[in-house]
Amino acid sequence: MDILAPNTASDAIARRAETLDTITAVLPIDRRDKLAEILTDQDVETLRHLVNEGMGANTLRALTSDLAYLEAWALAATENPLPWPAPEALLLKFVAHHLWDPARRENDPEHGMPANVDQALRDGGFLRSTGPHAPDTVRRRLANWSTLTKWRGLDGAFASPALRSALRLAVRAVPRPRRRKSAKAVTCDVLAKLLATCGEHSLRDLRDRAILMVAFASGGRRRSEVAGLRMEQLTVEPPVAGEDGSPLPSLSIHLGRTKNSGAGQDEVVYLTGRPVDALNAWLAAAKIGGGSVFRAIDRWGHVSRRALDPKAVNDIVKQRAAIAGLDPADYSAHGLRSGFLTEAAIRNISLLEAMDQSRHRSVQQAGSYYNHATRRSGLATRLL
Repeated sequence: MDILAPNTASDAIARRAETLDTITAVLPIDRRDKLAEILTDQDVETLRHLVNEGMGANTLRALTSDLAYLEAWALAATENPLPWPAPEALLLKFVAHHLWDPARRENDPEHGMPANVDQALRDGGFLRSTGPHAPDTVRRRLANWSTLTKWRGLDGAFASPALRSALRLAVRAVPRPRRRKSAKAVTCDVLAKLLATCGEHSLRDLRDRAILMVAFASGGRRRSEVAGLRMEQLTVEPPVAGEDGSPLPSLSIHLGRTKNSGAGQDEVVYLTGRPVDALNAWLAAAKIGGGSVFRAIDRWGHVSRRALDPKAVNDIVKQRAAIAGLDPADYSAHGLRSGFLTEAAIRNISLLEAMDQSRHRSVQQAGSYYNHATRRSGLATRLL
């Protein structure tokens, strides 16, 4: 961060905050003031350029979050702004500060992230967890650091043998078991228990039922996609014939560009039957005719005009699990995504058909849910 006189610095922060206001649709605006303090003028200008270039909202949020963290870490670790391009020594320091051995730390307090750096990041709200970072988090931040460096027309040392070796050895020295985003999948039997906790009349019950059913039936949509869903993305489709021949309501959801789609590609998924009814019931009760589909509800039953926070989708899953008598620690919003594919496998729906709805691009990743379901119930597990 540039060192400026008090008044000049305050003016610069205010200017950056105003600029960030112009791109609130894709940035975590609840942290606008903190971002304005941490990011430099060039950082903010880069972000605005990326918005104008049409970068995906989720990708830009991740870049912004990582950039703010890197800026805060550089100030805490070196007492200087983040340099562009970063020298190899700083990249190695970043790895050493974030991937370390807790057992060695017990006997060597200097091992890993220094206490003063750790405290500075916690005081700023940039660090919450304890212990070394997950290797994937470190790799992602290094990758985004490299990307931001290239966008500035600069070359970095991100491909240096020393950095690759340090990262590989650090990961090997501190093995971390891969944890699932949701300990258990929300399959139809679990979903039925969650839905049973939703009444028929209160706005909160109607909203939560619609969220659960839409998120699951639309292929296990990510919580950011559910929270950010807007009325303009919904299109009423001709009814679909049910098993008994009766017409079932149908609509399409235009997801636009998603995490797995290519640039300019509009991903579309479909809802049929009960999920459509649940969604329509919520929209009618909340009197929503445009804008955000899912919104916060205050204690007096007033529906907000702003979109629901993605974290709230996760909270809803856990709250409904607790009311249903399940352990909320076992379930999260991602359980709806894994549950959709697991349920599809159990019902012998073809993998390609399920992927067409979930919008997974990797057969290997989507197929892992099928393999797990098949192995658990297959003949090979019942030889005795």
